[in-house]
Amino acid sequence: MRPTKTKIPEHADLLGDPRGRRVPVLLPFPFAGPFDYRVPRALDPQPGDIVMVPLNRREEVGVVWDGEPDNSVGDNRLRALISILDIPPMRADIRRLVDWIAAYTLTPPGEVLTMALRLGAYRPEPIPLGWQRAENPPEIRLTEPRQKLLAALPPGTPRGSADLLRETGVSPGVIRGLADAGLLVPVTLPTAPPFAIPDPAHPGPTLSPDQEAAAAELRAAVAARRFGVTLLEGVTGSGKTEVYLEAIATCLREGRQVLILLPEIALSSQWLDRFTRRFGVPPAVWHSDLSPRTRRITWRAVGTGAAPVVVGARSALFLPFPDLGLVIIDEEHETAFKQEEGIIYHARDMAVVRARLCHAPCILVSATPSLETVANVETGRYRRVHLPDRHGGATMPEIALIDLRITPPDRGRFLSPALVKDITATLERGEQAMLFLNRRGYAPLTLCRACGHRVQCPNCTAWLVEHRARRELQCHHCGHSIPTPIACPECAAEHSLTAIGPGVERITEEARLTFPQARILVMASDTIAGPHAAAEAARAIEAREVDLVIGTQIVAKGWHFPHLTLVGVVDADLGLNGGDLRASERTVQLLHQVSGRAGRAEAPGRVCLQTFSPEHPVMQALLHGDLETFMLREAAQRRPGNWPPYGRLAALIVSADTADGADRMARDLGRAAPHGDGIVVLGPAPAPLAILRGRHRRRLLLKTRRDVAVQPLLRAWLADVPTSGSVRVDVDVDPITFQ
Repeated sequence: MRPTKTKIPEHADLLGDPRGRRVPVLLPFPFAGPFDYRVPRALDPQPGDIVMVPLNRREEVGVVWDGEPDNSVGDNRLRALISILDIPPMRADIRRLVDWIAAYTLTPPGEVLTMALRLGAYRPEPIPLGWQRAENPPEIRLTEPRQKLLAALPPGTPRGSADLLRETGVSPGVIRGLADAGLLVPVTLPTAPPFAIPDPAHPGPTLSPDQEAAAAELRAAVAARRFGVTLLEGVTGSGKTEVYLEAIATCLREGRQVLILLPEIALSSQWLDRFTRRFGVPPAVWHSDLSPRTRRITWRAVGTGAAPVVVGARSALFLPFPDLGLVIIDEEHETAFKQEEGIIYHARDMAVVRARLCHAPCILVSATPSLETVANVETGRYRRVHLPDRHGGATMPEIALIDLRITPPDRGRFLSPALVKDITATLERGEQAMLFLNRRGYAPLTLCRACGHRVQCPNCTAWLVEHRARRELQCHHCGHSIPTPIACPECAAEHSLTAIGPGVERITEEARLTFPQARILVMASDTIAGPHAAAEAARAIEAREVDLVIGTQIVAKGWHFPHLTLVGVVDADLGLNGGDLRASERTVQLLHQVSGRAGRAEAPGRVCLQTFSPEHPVMQALLHGDLETFMLREAAQRRPGNWPPYGRLAALIVSADTADGADRMARDLGRAAPHGDGIVVLGPAPAPLAILRGRHRRRLLLKTRRDVAVQPLLRAWLADVPTSGSVRVDVDVDPITFQ
């Protein structure tokens, strides 16, 4: 990376005229806003330019920001820009996105800037060097190795050293000898484009009439080249992906770029296969598992337009698309789109903002859309395109509720006789089955039979989860782990610790005993470590090398296994525990999604839900396939109390090194809480995770009518109660969890 865009003359006035021009520069630190810097006479910085500036006693990189300088620092104290870096400026739409996210989430804009400013992406790549034959080589005696190497290097065809050595098997000294003799000359090798260009004319699948009608609406939205949001809703297996791939094809024909966000990019192997079948080549991929070099190549390719289609995780929002023509958020209801650590934001909502800033259409895709999205459809802010039926003649699976009060599992077991019978029959037919339990590990709790002690994390208000395969107990919140103890840590009784409740490891143990001939595959975050492991798991299932799949929530997300006809949910009530506002909504979404893995081809599917509450509205909605009535009921319960999406929420999470420090700050915030018509503050109260990573936590919840702007209230509230010492107050606007 060259240091400056403009070469400053050696004797130029770097400080400039004290009464001259100044510009605001945003730095990637948690400052309240940009700082003013004086412009040297030799420079002409424009908004978006990446610049080097002095900060205290060091030099830092920042971005020349939009707007007027604030002039709060006198001319005599103003420091000067050092240089303008010779890299592409930050695009205006990304700068506006940074400002928008900062203002909406009450995050210092410099912190948001860190997600969009990637200087490492512009680190120079090594220039690929190789060899080719000299045009007028001297006459020399050639040994057999030299002859062999020259035979592998036709005239006019440059090749790299590694390539030549691999093919010929000669030593590197042969190349050096030929070069010293003048028979080889060094050359710069041509570089291939980083990504193949998807072909919108590549033959795709034949769409059904319903799919074609939906695709036509999406194509028209893309061709209109203006912002608008469309919900593409359809039952599981209805072919929503194939429909929105047609919108991508239209965008490619228009010569514009596409961004697709997936909730679990590491589990996207089948999606990538579908894309490749439709367009002949894979898209560019963006997620945290990529190597630094691949991330640099991808970032630059997006910025130059050489990556027309990018599929990515949340951070792909900040890629520098020069001509973004379409934004798609698949599985828009997924809570994985909400970033809960650091900068707290919802990638789905910010993706809609990015589309608006780029004047691009946005498509939200889901079989079970969030109530927020449904409410936007009802008010006319979003359009809706609906696919009511499964594709290719497949039918929705039959749903059965297994009442565990009537048909409980045998003692020490967790699979009811009715579910075991269904799995046995499925396997005997040569079909595949799946067991779903949204709980990692072997058991969620370890209890001492002698004294009743429960093994708890020392850093969090949470039990340690047993992972029997690793012989350890682990906290799933902070990562603390200990070897599984032989004796109780409290009373020292040996061999008194017992596992309470099941995780997927325990269900797997039971399944191996119950179905000894079955080939079992476990799909959980502990066993599926990344994209390659996920792709291999999908391949094995599709190739029928697996009879029984046992998994956590990752098995619910978009998989298509044509030979899987039975899904058994071990604990369908699991997500209904606690007082979470969205507990029922999230549970019905998750169970509907996992149910949708069954019967996606010719053979009919069946889903068995083990439950202690078959009369619960969630279970009844799933039993009757009536999610629309369920969502209407949810809306009716939330609307009178101004609960989202018919009101606004914002949480303040107080954390401190001591309980007294957290309590004191929470009380001060409670006394200074805003009040007025349509404004309610709940709390302070201990957070459900009252201690997390060693910090004591308290929560307050601001609830308002929909027409009340919460950000000004929050800013004034926080300004009245400054923090000190180890105390921190995090703001979560539009919270979706309440831990």
